[in-house]
Amino acid sequence: MNKILLLIKNNKAISWVLGFQLFRLILLPFMGLMPQDAYYYLYGQNLSLSYFDHPGMIGYILRIFTDIFGQSVFTIKFADFIITSLTILSFYKLASYFLSKRKLQRAIVLLVSTIFVSILSFNSTPDVPLLLFWTLSLICLYKAIFEEKKWYWILGGIAMGLAFNSKYTALLLQIGLIAFLIFSNKYRKFLISPWLWVSIIISVGVMFPVWWWNYQNEFASFAFQSSERTNSISEFKISPKNFFGAIGHQMFLLLPILFFIFITFTFKYLKRALLKFKIPEGKTLFLLAFFIPTFAGFFSLTPIYWVKLNWMMPSYITGIILAGMFINKKLLKSQIILSIVFHVLVGLQVLFYLVPIKSDDTWIGWKELATETKKLQEKYPNTFVFSEDNYKTSACLNFYMDDKVYAQNIIGLPALHFDYLGDNLSTLNSKNAIFIDSDKRFKNKNKKGDHHPLLKDYFNNVTELEPIIIKINNKESRKFWVFYCTNYQSKK
Repeated sequence: MNKILLLIKNNKAISWVLGFQLFRLILLPFMGLMPQDAYYYLYGQNLSLSYFDHPGMIGYILRIFTDIFGQSVFTIKFADFIITSLTILSFYKLASYFLSKRKLQRAIVLLVSTIFVSILSFNSTPDVPLLLFWTLSLICLYKAIFEEKKWYWILGGIAMGLAFNSKYTALLLQIGLIAFLIFSNKYRKFLISPWLWVSIIISVGVMFPVWWWNYQNEFASFAFQSSERTNSISEFKISPKNFFGAIGHQMFLLLPILFFIFITFTFKYLKRALLKFKIPEGKTLFLLAFFIPTFAGFFSLTPIYWVKLNWMMPSYITGIILAGMFINKKLLKSQIILSIVFHVLVGLQVLFYLVPIKSDDTWIGWKELATETKKLQEKYPNTFVFSEDNYKTSACLNFYMDDKVYAQNIIGLPALHFDYLGDNLSTLNSKNAIFIDSDKRFKNKNKKGDHHPLLKDYFNNVTELEPIIIKINNKESRKFWVFYCTNYQSKK
């Protein structure tokens, strides 16, 4: 024990890593349920080979943790924290193959100081397991290529498959691998190696549950993830708002110093490749092969498409290793100071809710909403509850309430994976319902005055009740409109 304490004392990098992780762990019990937590918990409670909007890895992880430790918000957050901590350890191992001891220490501090690691530690998304299996894939591929350990091709194939079973973005692993081998003079020989293709075949085999689920459901998930985005990109409308919004998101996730280091070396390597036809070799090319397609690829779409803030996250793994080669002590110190400021502000917001969040993407108010909804069901017995915001309100109420809560498929609208839970909505015919509608902007306590136009097509009468007002720290913080609907008639 004394040796461990001495090691921590003499190694500032370890101290910073433990400090940031301890801060996150201490904050966990104070984090409320996020809609994403509830939705992917719903995944785990309805086990399937895959799901409508994403593969199921995050759902399986939450199912395992809640089966072992019990259903609670803390258990869900703890699962995210543990998986992300494993990602940090895996990153350290991967980075050690490329960096000297001093630069390795800088890289690990860069990683743990970012806001995106905090988000992954607090919020259940498919990116949580994706980043872990992405990093493990790179470790295995490094061993297979640079150390020529053949069995790591097999392990790499398994890891790439598990990454895909976390999120479809993982297909960029195979793309990065092939691109590296094509552009590498020394390692191009592996393109004709049976071990490479065995690895890829194994990865496809591990992906089989996702493919099979899609085959059984008319490739609904693949179509959902591709068609809408392809149509939006094909319109080719320049949007400065999207471009600058993406920059703002990335500066927040990485913090400005690390983001500008990313931009600097990306420009440097692309300029050399495009103007001077100079491509780095060996390990640097390997890192760039798993950075450029994801970071520069998605970033190039931002002028014409709204790129979500988490799409570039896989590129951060090798990007931060590359940044560790360039960052100096002064910039690292500035990164740490900025990170501490941001994390203190995040901590104050979580503890005291200082700034109202005008969105359903918040961790406050859901438990209180469930309590008020239960009271309404006591006042209006034999009613079912549903909402209409894709998944957020329905998923959160499902987490806290004993009775099943339905989504917008009740009124014939697409409802993501709620459409695939096997519910026979006709069994609800002739029942009354309580419809919950979130007032995201919450400017006053008035009733809405009208209702969703589709309600009249499925219910005989719709009566607006008094809205539910949620108080946080004795301050009115959230508002939900409520409608009592009678005699439901399903159209299916």
